[in-house]
Amino acid sequence: MTAVKQWTHADLCTIAVKWLKRANSNNGHGCHVAVSEVRSGWTGEIPDAIGFRQSGYAPSDGSVVVEVKVSRSDFLADKKKPHRIDGGLGNWRYYMCPEGMIQPEELPEGWGLLWVNSRGHVKPKAGFAGALADSKNYHNHQEALASYRHESDWLGEQFILVKLYSRIGDAEELNQKMREAWAEQSRLSKRVNTQNETIRRLERELRMARRGNPSAIAELTASLGGANA
Repeated sequence: MTAVKQWTHADLCTIAVKWLKRANSNNGHGCHVAVSEVRSGWTGEIPDAIGFRQSGYAPSDGSVVVEVKVSRSDFLADKKKPHRIDGGLGNWRYYMCPEGMIQPEELPEGWGLLWVNSRGHVKPKAGFAGALADSKNYHNHQEALASYRHESDWLGEQFILVKLYSRIGDAEELNQKMREAWAEQSRLSKRVNTQNETIRRLERELRMARRGNPSAIAELTASLGGANA
């Protein structure tokens, strides 16, 4: 008989971070950044996992918190915390637990629920992700985004993002390198476009030469070879 997988808190935090990056098409929020167990201030909330999405489409952009629970007693105590009911991190909020441990009707208002089965697959049971899983209707998704959205502790979230950003080193040095890389990419793209246009022009001229001026074929073929070099 195969033993049932016993998920640890650390296991589910790792799964939660991966899930936060999952695209809408795969029943996720599509966060661009996701981390586990970071402080939101020196005495602030420490989410088990939090992700941030910023795509330029305001209704779906914001923060997503996942609180991991591996025991019933922990969940029952946790859901009574003040920031679970009012305030706190996350524009969208979920509990994640082993499959069946928490039921949707037990959730604080506006929270979602993610079950993790014995194979590590995440099954959305409530919240925006649950609406994605239940319906492929675009308008239903937009309604779910709005109905499950919370006002978040944006100062705490800013603290997280600034601290994470500070760990990458000199931000301005990175910014300059990125600008230089984009400039080089733009230069190379223009060069490729110019070469492609030259090739297309020579190919057109070669087709015309074959039809009416055979003596020009050798010269144009040589030119075309040079453009491809």
